[in-house]
Amino acid sequence: MKAHEDAPSAIRLSGLRKSFKSREGEVAAVAGVDLVVQPGEIVAFLGPNGAGKTTTIDMVLGLTDPDGGTAEVLGLNPRQAVRAGRVSAVLQTGGLLRDLTVRETVLSIASLHGAKGRVEEVMDRTDIARIAGRKVSKCSGGEQQRLKFALALLPDPDLLILDEPTAGMDVNARREFWDTMRQDADSGRTVVFATHYLEEAEQFAHRTVLIVKGRIAADGPTAQVRSMAAGRTVSAAVPGLEDGADAVLDRLRSQPGVRRLERNGSRVSVVTTDSDALALALLRDFGAHDLEVSSPSLEAAFVDLTAGLENEPAPRSLR
Repeated sequence: MKAHEDAPSAIRLSGLRKSFKSREGEVAAVAGVDLVVQPGEIVAFLGPNGAGKTTTIDMVLGLTDPDGGTAEVLGLNPRQAVRAGRVSAVLQTGGLLRDLTVRETVLSIASLHGAKGRVEEVMDRTDIARIAGRKVSKCSGGEQQRLKFALALLPDPDLLILDEPTAGMDVNARREFWDTMRQDADSGRTVVFATHYLEEAEQFAHRTVLIVKGRIAADGPTAQVRSMAAGRTVSAAVPGLEDGADAVLDRLRSQPGVRRLERNGSRVSVVTTDSDALALALLRDFGAHDLEVSSPSLEAAFVDLTAGLENEPAPRSLR
């Protein structure tokens, strides 16, 4: 499953558009998306609710036809790629027969793909062998997600698409899920996932695509998307916050480069574009101590970018 230099792109979207009718009129769910994902990449789709992530994924899977533009998957029409067993998906809802057991479900889908020889391997890898005799209706949300993951792996696809794959899983189950996914990615499989758990994108994705209002607002290596947040955070304990806090906070807000300020008891956290100057001022002019400087998280970048790009029509790219 290793990627080859002359292999077609895993996903190639050009001018992709999709609108839906609503009571308020026509709503553009996807408003001109251009995106190329190469074989072996691990890409996170991030965006607020209603940003167009799921609609984009539906078009990549051939579940929805675009109103305009083109979608190509592994050099094929999306439906052709899915029918050939080269693409699998783990979606948020549906797809399971509640009266079957876990093993019966896996065997049924394996027979459709001619993959009965992979049943035991896939069940072991996704940690569902221990619940093989349990009816689907008796499985928790997290267990059903792992079952969907097992079904997606049966045809040994080149491209795996995950829409909120760990919804309903507890912390340990999410960790085990991503351990399995890392093993798959190491083998060369292309993985594209939409998630609202920002730490998942930060820990697992090589590349992050941020979608806002149906357009790509940022696209690049996850570390670079994270760096698009407005500066670093400087936090410190500042004397005088109990008495005359307003005056102290006003002085801090007036420092060059300060973007946001939060107070928690005797500590302040300040987002600034000049962390060196602010740290010096806190120590020299405010008598601060226990000072810490931290780089922006992906969550901070997400908040800054979605707030700043809601009304910006032109997409940004870091590639």
